[in-house]
Amino acid sequence: MGQGLEDARKRLDDEYGQVRRRLDTVHRALDRVEEAGPEDDLYDLLGNLEDAVKEVRTGGLVGSGATGHKRALDDYRRIKSG
Repeated sequence: MGQGLEDARKRLDDEYGQVRRRLDTVHRALDRVEEAGPEDDLYDLLGNLEDAVKEVRTGGLVGSGATGHKRALDDYRRIKSG
């Protein structure tokens, strides 16, 4: 594997790991929705889930989220295909 491909793979793995580590916020928000009863505010719970998914996808204020992974994946594929 050439140096450029190695660097691209390291970046891809790093971006992937960052997204995977942040998925716990999505899981927690989904758990709250699934555990909700008829007297719980489903609208707000679903809004919190939506916010958690959006933050993991876009990165929110810190990081680039899945957007960074997509760019890293595109770069890796481009370099790999030559």
